[in-house]
Amino acid sequence: MDLDTAKLELEEFIPHVRNIADSSVRKMAGRDLMRFKQFKKQGIAVKFGRFSQKENNQIRKNIEEFLQMTGIDSAEKVLFTSRYPEEKKTINRLKAEYLFCEKLSEGIPRPWRLIYYRARKIFDPNNYKGRYTKEEKEKLKKYYALHGNDWKKISERMSRSNLSVAMKYSEIKSATNYGPWSKEEIQKLMRAVEEVIRRRIEMEDGNSNREILIDREKLYQKLPWSEIETKVGTRYWRQCKQKWTTILTNKMNKGQQLYRGTKGLQAKINLIKRLYELNVEDPNEVNWEELSDTFGDVPKAYVQAKFYKLKVSCVPSWQRKTFSEITDYLYEKKLPELEEKL
Repeated sequence: MDLDTAKLELEEFIPHVRNIADSSVRKMAGRDLMRFKQFKKQGIAVKFGRFSQKENNQIRKNIEEFLQMTGIDSAEKVLFTSRYPEEKKTINRLKAEYLFCEKLSEGIPRPWRLIYYRARKIFDPNNYKGRYTKEEKEKLKKYYALHGNDWKKISERMSRSNLSVAMKYSEIKSATNYGPWSKEEIQKLMRAVEEVIRRRIEMEDGNSNREILIDREKLYQKLPWSEIETKVGTRYWRQCKQKWTTILTNKMNKGQQLYRGTKGLQAKINLIKRLYELNVEDPNEVNWEELSDTFGDVPKAYVQAKFYKLKVSCVPSWQRKTFSEITDYLYEKKLPELEEKL
């Protein structure tokens, strides 16, 4: 299939495909197009965004079945073959012979590349090593000075995942400030957000010579936080995102305190009840936008942040519990306590 035809056919499933590099489009035409068409026949749309628990379980099932078929003894060898130079040739032969690409993506309506990255995150033993020690942070700074943004090389030296070292370095850069935000920093943040939103809208409608009206969702959904972090200069991306959510919440509620005193208790009670009534197994099934009226006129990120604080502060061993187990615990154990306090 020639490149133009591939783009035309893929555009039905991936509207932004013309913004993707040609080399990636060619790979998608080979790995994804036929799968997407089969899913379409079944009435299943191609998905993006966060993986659901069901999809994570399907990835685990696909990997387990592939290991049984090939006799390879670990997922790490399949997904991080370069870590095993002596076995690399044999593993790659088995991956080709038993159609690893097809097997990994079986039953998951997403681009293969995203499934592969998700599988690497799930099965990388370097991904779950807890907090960084002071010594590790110093090593990370040293390796960054030597290798720059070569996170693959740094991750090998640190025995941490690529994503982990990249995000941790973003937090510990020497210029990062952990104190209260200054007026100058807030102004930089607001200018940075305005620039990226304005650029996005101008790219969509091609008109840069007029004042623009912005849909509210564009003020907080899918903003490029790494770019905004660079523009602010003194804060890492997560701080920028949290501060922007706070600014938006205050603007949308005209500065009213939403989470203090009896209002705060009532909001927690309402949130726990609403989540329990939804009776879902996965947080990706929750429409956080609809839950925002629990607190008032707020962005969904505000609601998600409050739920995160609730589970971390109230649910023992929450990391090992499913979403439904967490909501059940909050409803059965924490809710009566909050109602009594109110």
